[in-house]
Formats: sequence, C-alpha cells, structure tokens
Amino acid sequence: MPFSKGDFILINYVGRVSETGEVFDTTSEEVAKKESVYQEGGLYEPSLVVIGEGWVLKALDEGLLNLEPETTGKIEIPAEKGFGNRDPDKIKLYPMRKLTARGITPHVGMRLEVDGRLATIRTMGSGRVLLDFNPPLAGKTLVYEVKVHKKLDKAEEKIAALIHRRIPQAPIEKFTLEIGEDIVTVSVPEEAFYVEGLQISKRGIFSDIQKLFPEKKTVTFVETLKKQEPVAVPPASEQLAQSTQGSR
Repeated sequence: MPFSKGDFILINYVGRVSETGEVFDTTSEEVAKKESVYQEGGLYEPSLVVIGEGWVLKALDEGLLNLEPETTGKIEIPAEKGFGNRDPDKIKLYPMRKLTARGITPHVGMRLEVDGRLATIRTMGSGRVLLDFNPPLAGKTLVYEVKVHKKLDKAEEKIAALIHRRIPQAPIEKFTLEIGEDIVTVSVPEEAFYVEGLQISKRGIFSDIQKLFPEKKTVTFVETLKKQEPVAVPPASEQLAQSTQGSR
C-alpha cells in the first residue's frame, strides 16, 4: 500500500536534469563514479526520509506518497516546484581583478562566493566575468528515479536511523539504545567521541526525537571511557631466546 505522512523510509535515488540527462545527485557510489559526480568522503547509502518533514524538495516529498515498498518510480519536478525559474536580474558582470586580488584564478563553471552569495562563472572576457547568482539547477526540470529500500516500523530502528543521519561517521551498530516509556538512552561508542560537531549533532538528535516521538521527554547520551589494559611484553631475555630459536 502507498506510504503516509510521517512514515520513515530509506530510499535510493538518482537525480537527473530532464533536459540533458545529467546526474546532479545520487545515493549510488557506482552511478556517481560513472557519471563523474563522485565526491571523495561522500556518503553513498540509502537515505532516510520522514515523509512530510521537508527533508527533501516538497514535490519529491509528495511524490514519495505514491510509491510502493521495494519498487522503483520516477518523480518529475518542474522548475517552479524545484529550484525555481531562472531570474535574469541575478546575472551580473563582475571585474576579474577583484577575484584575482583575492587569490582566485577564475574559470568557466567555477562556483565561488561573491559579496556573501554563491555564484557560478558563466563566461569570461575583456577583464570581466559573468556571474550567475541563480541556483545551479534553477530553470531545470528534475527527474528522480527512486527506489524505496525499506520502510522502518519499529521505534528502535527509527531512532537508530535518526542517530545515523546526524552522526554518519560512526557505525550505527556500535551505538546501544534503551527505549523506555518516556526516555531514550543512547550509549555513544568511542568511534564517535571525536567527530567534529558532536555536541551539535546530539542536540539535533534530541530535537528530532522530541518532534517525531513527543512522548519521549528525555534523551540521555552516555559516553564511557574505558582504561586500555597494557599489552604484556615478555622480558628481554625471553625475547632474545625466542629470536634465537626462530633463527635456527
């Protein structure tokens, strides 16, 4: 049966520009490498979506409601429901010397920040560059090929998915969860202790759980440091004896 608002689903997808077939986003490492959009260190795995939470484009969110578990579907998004139509007033000429003075070597297609806004260099010439402040996908029809990998039903797997969404650097199987009537206790593994922005991530996890599981009033994070037992090293005389025996 189709999905409903509030459902937790894991999806795999390939996002393409309808007009050119160009891939702009995907959860597949194989596709990313094939289409030359692979990012070193990027996360290529099924993506968590809670339908209706606005974690993806609204038109994509709405399209997910019509899919079935374990099926692949195409969701087409016109420009006005995607990243908007292109605005010609957001295309400006800019002196090249202002970029070179910042140590920037400009080239066509380059994305850079100018006056606090992101822009793409469209053309260059006569000491000036043409900057396009429109989003790169503005004015384009988008097509998502989406396969629903899994629907999450149990509270434990839903909360685990929320944790992984915020702290993907640490294996989710290393976390331990205890879920009570109004409390969630999360034992954080050492692998996550030094993740950049861990405190912000924990605050995000707390906010997610509070919103999606309003009956859970408290979220406790437990971080336990254990003393590392020293490795026993045999006496030097024993090491010498072992070395002598090994050379015979």
